[in-house]
Amino acid sequence: MAAPGSWWLWFLLLAGPSAAAAFTQPQDSEFTFLLPAGRQECFYQGVVRNNSMEVEYQVIGGAGLDVDFTLVNPRGEILVAEYRKSDGVHTVEPTEDGDYMMCFDNSFSTISEKLIFFELIFDSQQGEEEADNWSEIVEPEEMLDIKLEDIKEAIETMKLRLERSIQMQTVLRAFEARDRNLQEGNLQRVDFWSAVNVSVLVAVAFLQLYMLKSLFDDKRKVRT
Repeated sequence: MAAPGSWWLWFLLLAGPSAAAAFTQPQDSEFTFLLPAGRQECFYQGVVRNNSMEVEYQVIGGAGLDVDFTLVNPRGEILVAEYRKSDGVHTVEPTEDGDYMMCFDNSFSTISEKLIFFELIFDSQQGEEEADNWSEIVEPEEMLDIKLEDIKEAIETMKLRLERSIQMQTVLRAFEARDRNLQEGNLQRVDFWSAVNVSVLVAVAFLQLYMLKSLFDDKRKVRT
């Protein structure tokens, strides 16, 4: 596999160890970027072991609305390889320690750039650990008649539902952006061909008038 050229890799190299360490704790994130024609962009995400990582991408702008996608694990093995796709959802479970590489390839296109949205969703276990930590602080005598486990379960359920709602809203916004770009492209094509057709009709009308006028013109000279 050719070495990918990515601004994200340069960011990690320039930011130093602090930026690399930040990716050891996976967090849900989303990106929207412009992929030029004939280019490939790769992104790296650090993941801890035994988590669940979901990668979702959509091409929301550009001719054809398609792109090549590759997902590679920390050992260099290709987990997903898709060609000329407009969207995709892939889940890695369980994950391995290390950096996962996600590459978007637009090298098959020579003139059309692509606007791509992708989102990373992790099944984080940190929230459960934090919940266990604060539950240890509370003494059984202070709980009275309230069951701490029921409260914790209700809070976790609410948190998961809120996170899922935010993720669904983000996906719907991406679909909306793609549909809007597609409609704007169709409108431009309709306007262009409408202008061409009107120009042709006007030219034909003038040509017909000229031909009819030439048929009725009397070119004979009048004798005096």
